[in-house]
Amino acid sequence: MSKARLVITAVTVEKRPVSEVARSYGVARSWIYTLLAHYRAEGEAAFESRSRRPLTSPAAIGAEAVELIVALRKELAGQGLDAGPDTIAWHLERHHQVRVPAATVARYLAARGLVVPEPRKRPWSSYIRFAAEQPNECWQADFTHYPLAHGTRHRDLDLARRSLPVRAAGDRLEPDHRAGRARRVPRRGRRPRGPGLDADNGMVFTTRLSGGQGGRNGFEHELRRRGIKQKNGKPNHPQTQGKVERFQQTLKNWLAAQHPQPATLTQLQALLDTFTSYYNNRRPPQVTARPGHHPRHRVCRPP
Repeated sequence: MSKARLVITAVTVEKRPVSEVARSYGVARSWIYTLLAHYRAEGEAAFESRSRRPLTSPAAIGAEAVELIVALRKELAGQGLDAGPDTIAWHLERHHQVRVPAATVARYLAARGLVVPEPRKRPWSSYIRFAAEQPNECWQADFTHYPLAHGTRHRDLDLARRSLPVRAAGDRLEPDHRAGRARRVPRRGRRPRGPGLDADNGMVFTTRLSGGQGGRNGFEHELRRRGIKQKNGKPNHPQTQGKVERFQQTLKNWLAAQHPQPATLTQLQALLDTFTSYYNNRRPPQVTARPGHHPRHRVCRPP
């Protein structure tokens, strides 16, 4: 027998005072009075479970907006573009004049089964943060590969977070190419004080770990000549270059969604130029700072 039925029986059949019944069963008198009112109005139906859903949902959106969210998710994902709640909310407001909070978008995506659960990640507090003092003061760089249709891989240099023109190159990089890439170090806008370039320990960026030989390669000499401070991450610690790694993921997802796939460097370069234009000019701004941190306190310049 449920507690509700016991309480009603004690009050209506045994004629015990409400205050005594409340003490005996460890419940509030207000709950007993509410239960009595329901029992007198509905009879046995008062003992059935009741929905706790609110009578009104001010944050609910219309069915058309929900279908638009689902359609945008599938369209963006099909094009290999970021299709998260923030991006969808931006497209809704910019292209469809529908303002929906990103949290609401996320809730409806989850309800439709369009969110892939991710493994539990480390909390922010477990990381050691490093941040530039000013926007545009520190850039991240990295090389990546993408296969051409006939199986050849190309190698290019990525700079984050705002993508500079990305150039497709052959798999072999000669020393003079490496030195020339330094000319693509950021020169947009006012030159920051003490600019820096953050990269991993690949041989194209540094020779400090090349069997103890020491010395500098052409890229390192070019950075020093331009007064750019070089920063290399801890070996086997890709999290240091997390922003450029994330940029590469976005780039490769977009390239993989293009049809037909590029078979030559010329075709690949045309796709890279299209992506660069979209990434810099036609995508929603992405906020990467932790909550509570000023947007300028980022490792790389804001988009």
